[in-house]
Amino acid sequence: MGKRIGVNLLTALLVAGLFFTVSCAKKTVVSEPEGTQVEKEEATSGETGTKMTEDEMTAAEKAKQRELEEQRLKEQREQEAKKAAKARFVNKKIHFEFDSSVLTAQAREILKEKAGWLENNQGEDVLIEGHCDERGTTEYNLALGERRAKAARDFLINMGIAPDRLSYVSFGEEKPLDPGHNPQAWSKNRRAQFVIK
Repeated sequence: MGKRIGVNLLTALLVAGLFFTVSCAKKTVVSEPEGTQVEKEEATSGETGTKMTEDEMTAAEKAKQRELEEQRLKEQREQEAKKAAKARFVNKKIHFEFDSSVLTAQAREILKEKAGWLENNQGEDVLIEGHCDERGTTEYNLALGERRAKAARDFLINMGIAPDRLSYVSFGEEKPLDPGHNPQAWSKNRRAQFVIK
């Protein structure tokens, strides 16, 4: 009988131990996943919120950079266009017939373009140079060069350009564009040209 009590006692202890182990395991398993799940959800939602904010910030920064780059390119194109227009103004000369200071139709068209440029560039003053070919005396060519420069100046004034922005000088035959001694060279040298001061 003592043996039987021992076996029963041992069985009771084993059952109680098993019950206790299973109960503890369940509590641990149940409570741990619940806490872990909540923490995971909070961490995930927090990470997603932060990530979206970073993405939005990155997109905004990229948009701002694109806008700045477009503005820089626009300003660069405007500067290049202004330089090109200024170069055209300076490089485009008007030409005259032999022994004449009368503006040709082509010269008038060029002067209209120049008046438009001057109107858009109010801060620029211009010196108009009158030139002649090598034929004629020095004194005669200086007077003719002056009449040519003055004719161009008067036309620009009639187009609305303020007289105090326009000055003129004659070089006569002193500064030929083409040093040749033939009709082609002479036609190039009978001119008025424009220098921005």
